Amino acid sequence: MRNRKEIVSISLFSRILLVSLLISLFFTLQAQNERKVIRQGVKSYEQGDYSEAEVQFRKATDINHQSFEAGFNTGAALYGQEKYEETAKEYEELVDQAKDPESMAHVWHNMGNSLLEAGKYQESIDAYKNSLRMNPGDQDTKYNLAYAKKKLQDQQQQQQNQDQKQKQNQDQKQNQDQKQNQDQKQKQKQDQKQDQKQDQKQQQNQDQQDQQQNQPQPQQISKEDAERMLSAIQQQEKDVKEKVDKKKAAVAKVKTEKDW
Repeated sequence: MRNRKEIVSISLFSRILLVSLLISLFFTLQAQNERKVIRQGVKSYEQGDYSEAEVQFRKATDINHQSFEAGFNTGAALYGQEKYEETAKEYEELVDQAKDPESMAHVWHNMGNSLLEAGKYQESIDAYKNSLRMNPGDQDTKYNLAYAKKKLQDQQQQQQNQDQKQKQNQDQKQNQDQKQNQDQKQKQKQDQKQDQKQDQKQQQNQDQQDQQQNQPQPQQISKEDAERMLSAIQQQEKDVKEKVDKKKAAVAKVKTEKDW
């Protein structure tokens, strides 16, 4: 019975050892494959083919999701393609994977560079400060931090100038609107006065017309009536003349008889 227990123990130990060897072999092969893909990515990166380098580095990440080197290099390949916001996100995911302050300082430094290129100056300043906390003596990070601060100051000044110009434009437009409203009101008053004058003139003309219509109009007579009236007037004048002549003659006759 003792011998059988010893045999079982040896057999179990052999199995555990075999599994351990297989696991070690698997990780060794995985690490070798990862290193191979990373080397291909580095070669493409050095040749300036950043897109292909990104493909290779992401393959390495698929092989080993915890590969800090693959993720770091992926960020570099994205930066080479000017995909700055994607680069910042890539490095942000690596902050917790950094195993030492120096690696973390590099991550924050590169993140600051990508944010700086993306025009996010305040965020880049924060990233450079985090990098300097890990590596206070890094002169490159100090220089980039100062540059980011200057860019932020310029951006704020530009924004202030734009706001001031916009306010001036708004004030100018407001003044123009006010002047236009005043001119419009003035024109309306002038138009009203002119309309009133026209109304008064029209009323006067209407009153004159009404007065003329109310006055008796001479009756129109025909040509025959006019001739008859003229003939009657002439006859009347003739009769009057004859009467006057007779009266003069009678007076003269009586006076002559008396003198005689």
